[in-house]
Amino acid sequence: MATTEHPPPSRLRTWLLEDLSDMGNGHGPQGPYAEPEPPHKGQRWYRVMCLTGVDYFSTLGYQPGIAALAAGLLSPVATLVLVVVTLAGILPVYRRVAEESPHGEGSIAMLERLLSFWKGKLFVLTLLGFAATDFLITITLSAADASTHLVENPHLNSALHGKQMLITLLLVALLGAVFLKGFMEAIGVAVALVVVYLGLNAVVVAVGLWHVLTAGHLVTDWTSGLTADHGNVFAMVGVSLLVFPKLALGVSGFETGVAVMPHVQGDPGDTEQQPRGRIRDTKKLLTTAALIMSAYLIVTSFVTTVLIPKKEFEAGGQANGRALAYLAHEYLGGGFGTVYDVSTIAILWFAGASAMAGLLNLMPRYLPRYGMAPHWARAVRPMVIVFILIAFLVTWIFDANVDAQGGAYATGVLVLMSSAAIAVTIAARRAGQRGWAIGFATVSAVLVYVTGANVVERPDGVKIGACFIVGIMLVSLLSRLARAFELRVTHVELDGMAERFIRDMAHRRIRFIANDPGRRDKAEYRDKVEQIRADNDLPELEDFVFVEVTVTDPSEFETDLRVRGEVLHDRYRVLTLESSSIPNALAALLLHARDVTGTIPHIYFEWTEGTPFANFLRFFLFGQGEVAPVTREVLREAEPDRAKRPRVHTG
Repeated sequence: MATTEHPPPSRLRTWLLEDLSDMGNGHGPQGPYAEPEPPHKGQRWYRVMCLTGVDYFSTLGYQPGIAALAAGLLSPVATLVLVVVTLAGILPVYRRVAEESPHGEGSIAMLERLLSFWKGKLFVLTLLGFAATDFLITITLSAADASTHLVENPHLNSALHGKQMLITLLLVALLGAVFLKGFMEAIGVAVALVVVYLGLNAVVVAVGLWHVLTAGHLVTDWTSGLTADHGNVFAMVGVSLLVFPKLALGVSGFETGVAVMPHVQGDPGDTEQQPRGRIRDTKKLLTTAALIMSAYLIVTSFVTTVLIPKKEFEAGGQANGRALAYLAHEYLGGGFGTVYDVSTIAILWFAGASAMAGLLNLMPRYLPRYGMAPHWARAVRPMVIVFILIAFLVTWIFDANVDAQGGAYATGVLVLMSSAAIAVTIAARRAGQRGWAIGFATVSAVLVYVTGANVVERPDGVKIGACFIVGIMLVSLLSRLARAFELRVTHVELDGMAERFIRDMAHRRIRFIANDPGRRDKAEYRDKVEQIRADNDLPELEDFVFVEVTVTDPSEFETDLRVRGEVLHDRYRVLTLESSSIPNALAALLLHARDVTGTIPHIYFEWTEGTPFANFLRFFLFGQGEVAPVTREVLREAEPDRAKRPRVHTG
């Protein structure tokens, strides 16, 4: 009897695939090759807040400067408008997302439920493209901004000038090394960085406010200039709304906030179906982060606008992209300023950690389930390596330039926020919550406007997002094509009648007839049996069981298989099953029958009419077509030992 030897996996392969579920406990194994997931303990919500906060809070490193360039003296008012939109609109949206999608898939999962078949999959892949744009550009932009702070430090400028690209690549590589070491270490680093960074910012803000209050003319000069430029409050708010798209980076942490939900500990009684504690604590996480950031945004925009000369914000100015660092050096001395620079560099570098966590939680939940990534894509370490290599490429393409990546970053953030707002609007409407639906619809309109304005002003963001989308779709479709002949059935379950049919036949020989059901009348089954006997020269004493597969959603890659037995016309035994693919379902049934009885089953087909290429496309897209040869190929892939392989006959 032929046997197949499998060499032991190498140490490198074992290390790479050691932890297939470090990024959360999802929904369990999803396919014949998925490894079971170990228990996931999670972390307290405030610790996880620090992980998403390294992205959210780190925007203080550049947000005040962006606001000053976009709005000038109006910067504090424009920032106040941003804060109002955040607390009254975006925060409620993401609190609802956390409630509706507590496993970290975010608004993408909510919208996925609205669409089915291939249009749903393509829509999700499009949103994943924007998510990849958001998260990957977060990694590269933050590392580039960190290297900018390092290069522009007065004590290091001469030594590091012209080396920003190298420094950025080293920071990206170092981030990847942290995740290759282990995810829990990343949360520990995030907590330390956030506590130190927010503490240093509190000192800078306090000193800045003291200088503003002790020099009374500064406030007077600011208000006079504001009134002279804009006249009244309504004009100020109107202009603030116009510049709002440029300030939108200040709300970039919400999507990562829900993406890292699986790491929130919740209550001991939480289940994956009803994680009430996780939802409650994630809402605490989102609200606390939003309140802290809102307070900092308001005071930092005020002190930087009042204390820093306008020319310093412009390109080449000492406050360009580092307004608070400028104040730290100016009012607290070079020593404190350098400490502040180090803290800013560290948190900007590690801002990519929350984005990496989001990628590692989001992508493996969709692409392998769609069959659009190899099974190792569920493992953390291989995916970290893939994302870091892509980050290297993006950094090289943009020459580690912060401004050049800003458009793509904003586009990714705003598209995901808009999709979240639309998703919760639909959810509220379906739940009959008219007031919430109107409120969420208003937020959706605002975010769609902001997204459109950003696209018009910075179309490069859409172009970059489109590249990610095309790349994901191309790789996904090629991966699905390569995996088309996998078994693709996660579990086979037979009802009592179906079990009885198979065990009864096992005493003689298990013979199945694959039948495409038509009218299901007596003549159909009689004629089919006669045809199979004639084509394969079988004696009349042989008996058969018919197998009929109904294709449900052919775009699904992996499915459970539930088999129901019935007797039709008091004579013909029929097994009926539903699946996304006829050949894969038949192969899974044959292997299951072999395993439970110890007998090699036989299955009989008739040839499919039409050209082989057209039939293969029908199989690939719609789960049916070249059934006989594809069933045999799936069996060959699943069972390398020919002697143990179920027999396929075609006449």
